[in-house]
Amino acid sequence: MKIALVGYGKMGHMIETCAKRDGHEVVATIDVIAEDASVKVPAGDGEAVARAVKSSGAEGIIEFSHPTAVMTNIKALLPLGLPLVVGTTGWNDKKEEVSKLAADCGGVIMTSANFSIGVNMFYKIVAQVTKIMSEYPEYDIATWEAHHNQKADSPSGTALEIARLILENTPNKTEIVTDAFHERPKANQLHVSSTRCGNIPGTHKVFFDGIADTIELTHTARSREGFASGAVKALARLSESIKTGRLSKGKLYGMEDLF
Repeated sequence: MKIALVGYGKMGHMIETCAKRDGHEVVATIDVIAEDASVKVPAGDGEAVARAVKSSGAEGIIEFSHPTAVMTNIKALLPLGLPLVVGTTGWNDKKEEVSKLAADCGGVIMTSANFSIGVNMFYKIVAQVTKIMSEYPEYDIATWEAHHNQKADSPSGTALEIARLILENTPNKTEIVTDAFHERPKANQLHVSSTRCGNIPGTHKVFFDGIADTIELTHTARSREGFASGAVKALARLSESIKTGRLSKGKLYGMEDLF
């Protein structure tokens, strides 16, 4: 498959390595500042990004840029009609808008807070354990995540997805709090805290804390390779699913639709 990469930072480089290892061809690497990108575009110029992708002959696109650029890129790339996988986080509040855009232009887009197969299994574990523990309200729940100090958003998209799953599977928590508390938390508030330090690839924890003991679920990434490899596999599956008719164009999909 011929792939265009939009965003050529650390993740973009890792995605290129994984794509080539899986037998794909990377026909364009597009970035605002990366000196080794095959195409440099002005910041905020979505049309320049779209032109670069179109001229490359790409059959699919992986977007891993920056939260400040992702919506501009999506709006420019979706009308191209190519399978588009977006790994950039920080646009959860725009998903309804993107779904409508996909329907209007017939584009197809797939996104996930985290493309790692292990993380997606972790989601299922968290959902199941939360459902079980909801029968024991004496256990309080919180979640914490840590990432490298170059990550632009906080909390991570993965942490917010974990928080959403917790709320979905217990009546005991109804509100997510990502800021510091300046008063005692209410019983219904789920605290999602974050740390940014050094080169941490990504750690997510969920705590169920009672008077007698604590249950702790942890996912720790060893490197960014799991995210990169998952994004490449997601694009390949998305493209194949569109060709076979299992999935249709004009929609926004998630990892649960593919794996």
